[in-house]
Order: sequence, then structure tokens, then C-alpha cells
Amino acid sequence: MDKNLSKIKTEIYDTCCLDISSFQTEVESKAYSACRFQLNGLNILSRNAKITPKKAGQFVTFWKRIGNGSIEPFNENDRIDFCTVNVQTENKFGQFVFPKSVLIKKGILSTKKKEGKRAFRVYPNWDIVNSKQAKRTQKWQLKYFYEINGATNLQHVIELYNEK
Repeated sequence: MDKNLSKIKTEIYDTCCLDISSFQTEVESKAYSACRFQLNGLNILSRNAKITPKKAGQFVTFWKRIGNGSIEPFNENDRIDFCTVNVQTENKFGQFVFPKSVLIKKGILSTKKKEGKRAFRVYPNWDIVNSKQAKRTQKWQLKYFYEINGATNLQHVIELYNEK
């Protein structure tokens, strides 16, 4: 478990009585501290996003490899209840908790009708975005975000993990 997830476990999950089990590291996306685990029985796919030098927001990969072959987006039939994306700057830290239904609706998970995405950007509340598309994306994403600090709304965190 990387330091970001360890911090979230200690400061958020333990406080909210959310227990991690069946933890598995995903070797291929190690650069994003990719892992899977269960949280009170829910299937979580977790990634750390990365800051990129030229664009607002943070970048995160979101794919699986088929055998030894090519990579493809995760699918609506994969055992995922939530995708969590951990974000941080030098002095800010937070987590997005995206329900599977939202990932399908936003075209991130593949469906029979549409191929999903292998990567995407997230825009935490501290990012100032200028493009119209980034503003639209940030607007829907912030509904699934919480900042981790002394004033974290733990009730909001519990509600996020109860949304389907």
C-alpha cells in the first residue's frame, strides 16, 4: 500500500469504519500506485493521479491488459463498484470516489455501444481551469470529491461510498 492510500486509510477509512481487505497491487500501472481492494465488501479500483506540466488537472491511467496482448479500457462488466483517484499537490490532498454508474454515463467504462477511455484527467477543487470542457468536467467531478484535511466532511465520504 503506497503512502497516499495509507494516509487515507488512517485519516478517513478507519475513522469512517471502512475496512480494506483483499488488497492487490497492479504491477502494470505501478507508476500510478494502481491497486484493487475491497472496502466493506465493495470492489475498489484505486489510482494516484499525476500532475502534468502543461495542463490543469491531474492525469490518471485507467486500463487493463488482455493476456499478453494490447491494453483496453475497463468495461461495465468488470468487477468494479468504485474507482478512486487520489490527488495531491505540495500542500493539498484529496480523493475522487467515482461510482461505476457515473463512469459508464461519462464514457470512461466501455459498454456494448461505446468504447471507454484508457486515461482521463481529474480536476480537484483547488485547480483553476480555463477551457470550457475542463470547466464542465470539473463541475461534474467535484460532486465525487473530498479534500483531506482537518475539516474533511466524513458524512460526505460515507455518502460517496454508498452511492451506486
